[in-house]
Amino acid sequence: MTDMVRAAVQTGPRQIEMREFPRPVIGPDDGLLRVEANGICGSDVEIYRGHMGMNPNPFIPGHEPMGIIEELGDRAAERWGVQVGDRVALEVIVPCRACEDCLLGRYQACRFRKYGHGVTGIEVSPSLWGGFAEYLYISPNSVLHKIDKTLPAEIAAMYNPLGAGVRWAVDLGEVGLGDTLVVLGAGQRGLAAVIAAKSVGAGTVIVTGLAADAHKLAVATELGADHVLVVDGDDGRDVVEAVTEITGGRMADVALDLTPMAGGPVMDAFRSVRHGGRVVLAGLKGNRELPIATDVIINRGLTVKGAFGVDASANRRAIALLESGRFPLEKLHTHTFGLDDVGLAIETLAGETDDTSAIHVSVHPSFA
Repeated sequence: MTDMVRAAVQTGPRQIEMREFPRPVIGPDDGLLRVEANGICGSDVEIYRGHMGMNPNPFIPGHEPMGIIEELGDRAAERWGVQVGDRVALEVIVPCRACEDCLLGRYQACRFRKYGHGVTGIEVSPSLWGGFAEYLYISPNSVLHKIDKTLPAEIAAMYNPLGAGVRWAVDLGEVGLGDTLVVLGAGQRGLAAVIAAKSVGAGTVIVTGLAADAHKLAVATELGADHVLVVDGDDGRDVVEAVTEITGGRMADVALDLTPMAGGPVMDAFRSVRHGGRVVLAGLKGNRELPIATDVIINRGLTVKGAFGVDASANRRAIALLESGRFPLEKLHTHTFGLDDVGLAIETLAGETDDTSAIHVSVHPSFA
């Protein structure tokens, strides 16, 4: 048993340092996870760049950790229904579990949460809160989910993006049997929304992307998308016109905007859905104020919802989809990196390297 744990620490924008920390001493109510893999998403990119939500203190990033329980207290095992050797995935939010919001099932809104996986500073004992580490501390209030140990680690690590697809398209968007869904943005969560929508019987799924996203749009088709639209360049399609043509003027039931830092797709979403349709906004815009034609929302009777994270229910159903083998999820995973290359892994997902083929990227501490 090693006494020290290696971890990648972010100390500033685009600054990652390898450090060692004492292995936590585990008591009856907590545990220790041996990290197998940690997925990377768009918010990791923006945090890495220093554009949003970065802890002012050094911290260990990685908010999509998945691995094997290495140590576990007796009370923790009973409370979570797991044991040493089980594979589990952790949620980023560590709620207090006692306030009114937590007791009513709104734990994502917990006002008393002090910690979170992948966001808490290393000054908070025992420092190992993020997934870019050999081991991660499981606090008494952590939220975790079991995953089949026979799944390849890179597939199991997709629980969070797939959970986002379930939460944002099915729960918030209420996509159902025969519905038409427009997904603006062909990243991993856009592709996950295709899977989630098709799993509940969506009739038509339309996915938009840039010319540079051709490989992602091809995967979208393999996952079940009925139409893909390139929206830039000389041959780019106008989203609203294309949806009008595809639906024969009926328009979509639901539109989901996943595009980062872009305002135009928001209005495309509003104008692509039918009267009484639903729009889910999940693409962060960097706190910029965007001009929005509220008359469109009013006159078309739209329901607009903001998508914040992934909850336990969506994660459970996403994991069930992972375990079902119904979809060729291996087509999503493109890159695996080791712990020493966290910065490169994030830059690869961001398209900042010569390799622009990234879709799902994960960091595996044991990968050499």
